[in-house]
Amino acid sequence: MITGPTDTLKRARKLRSEMSLPETILWRELRKRPGGFKYRRQHPAGRYILDFYCAAARLAIEVDGHSHDGQVAAKADAARGDFLRSQGAATLRVPVSAILGNLEGAVLRILEVCEDRVVKLAARRGQETLRVPLQYPSDGPAVAAQRLRLPRAGEEL
Repeated sequence: MITGPTDTLKRARKLRSEMSLPETILWRELRKRPGGFKYRRQHPAGRYILDFYCAAARLAIEVDGHSHDGQVAAKADAARGDFLRSQGAATLRVPVSAILGNLEGAVLRILEVCEDRVVKLAARRGQETLRVPLQYPSDGPAVAAQRLRLPRAGEEL
């Protein structure tokens, strides 16, 4: 889990109430957990605050608007990208125009990247990808895990 110091955490909490219009629009969709992925908004990562973060896919989602234009912003974005790569996370930049002009397409692209990253991360660990439900049935996680168990080599499905 990527996190940050206390001052960054406090700043992130404050920024959650001050999100831009494109961030708010995108958050309305991401909070529905499309594809079963959980997203965090204004997530602290070291000294940085990510617009959105999907821990399962280790993916930072940055909404790119006018604040990301220019040389100074490009250097800051590069430094943030280097830090995230050092933590094993990737960055997906979503232009404001994509959110305002084609929200459904932007969300679908985010889902594609998340699914691709989950598969790649599982392959690196030598695991099969198994999506765990966000909520367990009333009989508890142990019974649910038993139902979701992958067959062993030589077993039928």
